[in-house]
Amino acid sequence: MPTIRIGGALMFAIATVGFLVSNASAADAPLSKDQLVEIAIEANPAVKSARYRWDAAVHSIKQTVAPNDPIFTYSNTDSVSNPFGRPDLHSFGVTESFQFPGKAFHQRDQAIDAAEIAHLMLAATVRDVRAATEISYFQLVLDQASYDLNAENVENLDQVVRVAETAYSASAVQQTDVISAEFNLATARQFERQYRTAVANDKTALNLELYRPVGSPLAVDQTLKLEALNYPLDALIDRAYAARQEILEAALSQRSANTALYLAKMEYLPDFTAGIGNDQYTLSTAGPQPNKFNYWFSSIGFNVPIFFWLHQNEDVARAKASLAAARSSQDLIRIQTAAAVTTLFRNAQYAYETAILYRDSLIPLARQNLRVALTAYQGGKIDFTTLSTILQSGFAARVNYLQAANQFLAGEVSLEQAIGTPLHQ
Repeated sequence: MPTIRIGGALMFAIATVGFLVSNASAADAPLSKDQLVEIAIEANPAVKSARYRWDAAVHSIKQTVAPNDPIFTYSNTDSVSNPFGRPDLHSFGVTESFQFPGKAFHQRDQAIDAAEIAHLMLAATVRDVRAATEISYFQLVLDQASYDLNAENVENLDQVVRVAETAYSASAVQQTDVISAEFNLATARQFERQYRTAVANDKTALNLELYRPVGSPLAVDQTLKLEALNYPLDALIDRAYAARQEILEAALSQRSANTALYLAKMEYLPDFTAGIGNDQYTLSTAGPQPNKFNYWFSSIGFNVPIFFWLHQNEDVARAKASLAAARSSQDLIRIQTAAAVTTLFRNAQYAYETAILYRDSLIPLARQNLRVALTAYQGGKIDFTTLSTILQSGFAARVNYLQAANQFLAGEVSLEQAIGTPLHQ
């Protein structure tokens, strides 16, 4: 599962996003996650390579049904002086070899399957690039949220320092309270540099995914958004069966192996060679009949499978074993996919529910509790240790929220990879 550290149409969209990126600055509209993904897909060399391999596979289909080129022969026969001198016979011929009817169509089916598998490999590459870009984007969003969280904590600690200093000036608290508050504030401010460095590194990593120069300005929407997974588990598993590239590749491999079995069995059938030609005799006495110089001839041949027990039988046995292996691989991938989708979905659901609980309930309660505690501390009703504990518990609640959001977003990306398509379309 990916881990995130806390700290019309497609071409038109790509062109639009590319224009935005080339003119990106602080004043530009921030790019969304989907726009960043489109930029990465268009620029990624692995995607381009997979697209070229698919194109190469497509151009391998037609040649499977193209007939062999005929062979033209010319013979200068019975020349007394030299091989190119005056002969008794000129012979012209054309021969053509061809497979038993039907073999080429099965070979074409295999080429089509290979092209479709190359297309699925392209889709899988796009899927993985999407996941890597989303991970980099979410990393930036979470680290920015951590930076904002630390800034809020600095603000709260600064308020505690002021309250402690006021209470100390009125001889209501000990000087140690002021010193402890200032120490906590200095520590929190030190973390500000750490989070700022993390955000800068995240921007560099995101530029790398987009294949842009390091340090290039990039305006990104850094709003932390959590969308619930309102999908039945069974529907997600069925969607994975229909869309995951590895499952579809296994199905195509099985179909190709089945075609290979038919081709292996067709090796028992003979291939043919046919020819036609003309003999021209320069001496009438050299030909089969007196005073006749031109004779036509034709020929046909085919291979005789005398050693089929060694060649064809082994081909058929190998094809059967490959077909059985392809079927087993498909069954295994389907079971693994169902288990992965189930586990990832449950974990993501739990993380989402936890994050929402902290965001909508526990964090507001913690903020309210801090306000009450500051008033109580000023009135001498609680000591500094209690105030500090309340402050830290509120900070911990916000940290736990980010951790739950981290787990949810990472689980969502992994779930999309397991299914093979984006969840929110």
